[in-house]
Amino acid sequence: MFENEAECSCQDCLKRNPIFNTLNFSQIEQVSLTKFTTKYKPGQTIFKQGTILTHILSLTGGLAKISIEGYNDRNLLLKIAKAGEFIGGPGLFTDKKMHYTVTALTECYGCFIDVQTIYDLIGENKDFTISLFSHVNRSAIYNFNRFIALTQKQMQGRIADALIYLSKEIYQSTKFTMDISRQDLADLTAMSKESAIRILKEFKDGQIISLHGNDIEILKPDKLNMISMTG
Repeated sequence: MFENEAECSCQDCLKRNPIFNTLNFSQIEQVSLTKFTTKYKPGQTIFKQGTILTHILSLTGGLAKISIEGYNDRNLLLKIAKAGEFIGGPGLFTDKKMHYTVTALTECYGCFIDVQTIYDLIGENKDFTISLFSHVNRSAIYNFNRFIALTQKQMQGRIADALIYLSKEIYQSTKFTMDISRQDLADLTAMSKESAIRILKEFKDGQIISLHGNDIEILKPDKLNMISMTG
């Protein structure tokens, strides 16, 4: 369950998604009046795959994982969402369902916006529509590239990709503390938890990374990049 947070006007929000920068004053007020703000604790479900999509989420704080629930309790972790991301999914324009599960990794804050408000804005503002569809297309391209890497790279290359992704895209540092578990890392790289742990140990023993619990430092970024490129 979530706890309500103090409401903030969308006009004054410094963490809103750039998609909303295409809106005029009255349209931003329309969003501000119809949205509600929430807080989630680590481990809480924000969206559940297969449920009805009634709202989209503009994440304003924290990290959340976006996962597809597969067969036999196996999941594929698509990406980690961070502050500023717009989370809704393809169901917004198709069957009105969530096609993935979103779970808080850290304490998360976000604004929920009714999908009808989004549909109204699409009808009113061409620039908003283009910006929204650009976001959807970028997400599709990202997923295409991920699927190629997951199906064509060896396990070492996939773990290297994951560490580079965490370093560059999520933490912006070669030294970071992972907010994901070993199982999450396995789900991010489409392998078993045991395989993910084994390859992390290989990288540690090869002095490519320093590893203490969830604390990681990339010691040889060039070597890690080479492993990523060669698969």
